[in-house]
Amino acid sequence: MNTKKSTRFDEFYNDNNNVSPSERAKIEFEVELIGKLIEAREANGLTQAQLAEAAGVKQSALARMENLRATPQIDTLFKVLTPMGYRLAIVQDENC
Repeated sequence: MNTKKSTRFDEFYNDNNNVSPSERAKIEFEVELIGKLIEAREANGLTQAQLAEAAGVKQSALARMENLRATPQIDTLFKVLTPMGYRLAIVQDENC
């Protein structure tokens, strides 16, 4: 008989004993950031290879970022966003 408790991902993820609020905020920020990066690339009609060439980064590095397998450094974000006409900004959180 299997007595192992089954846990759904959202229950695990939202349990502060498993993932702290600060870790959760970081994960959610990265997901949103990369989602916006992909949207910007696609809105500009660029492939990963085209953007990588324009930004001076490797296409494989861009693919790792877009697949959330690598967290981009700020200088890399600047390199990738600049050719598309975007910049990073700090804005006040309306929920605070």
